[in-house]
Amino acid sequence: MVVDDQAVVRAGFAAIVDAEPDLQVVAEAEDGARAVQLGAELAPDVVLMDIRMPGMDGLTATRLLTADPASAPRVLVLTTFDQDAYVHDALRAGASGFLLKDAQPEELLAGIRIVASGEAMLAPTVTRRLIDAFAGTAPAPDPALLESLTPREREVLTLVAAGHTNAEIADALGVTTGTVKSHVNALLGKLGLRDRVQATILAYDLGLARPRKR
Repeated sequence: MVVDDQAVVRAGFAAIVDAEPDLQVVAEAEDGARAVQLGAELAPDVVLMDIRMPGMDGLTATRLLTADPASAPRVLVLTTFDQDAYVHDALRAGASGFLLKDAQPEELLAGIRIVASGEAMLAPTVTRRLIDAFAGTAPAPDPALLESLTPREREVLTLVAAGHTNAEIADALGVTTGTVKSHVNALLGKLGLRDRVQATILAYDLGLARPRKR
């Protein structure tokens, strides 16, 4: 589902998506309220969501669409605004990814496929600032929340929060990518998290991960 208050923008995104043999636009919405309504009716797998729209904005719509993890679509936020607050708030609201509207078509399509597969997609230009936004704001770690994790799962969580892929984590730990995927799935389940984005936010909130100095 494509959500944007500008008809031309919606049509452009829809054309790019519909041109792909494995992707199909099932609905378009001009604001957040309509997106929530259509989301409940059509249950799209992925939602391309604008942030600033009249009436209900994209952050509120994202929060409502992802309220029930069992039926929540994967939300990929698309915006012209790359300010830290938007990125942080979008991910807090339940988004699985964030791309700027000036991304190339191939980046958009890759982002859709990445979030649809359960991974997280963050535009390279905003990833650094997203991590920096947590500097000095994380509360004291809560050991009780991490007690269910094994030492290896905690290590994997830290590497996930640092932005490493499964392949990179496997290389660092000397294990297979399948083993890493199993660890990631296990820690997400134990912590009640939906995806790697939520895992990254939790890791920084608990002080398990810290921004690297420039």
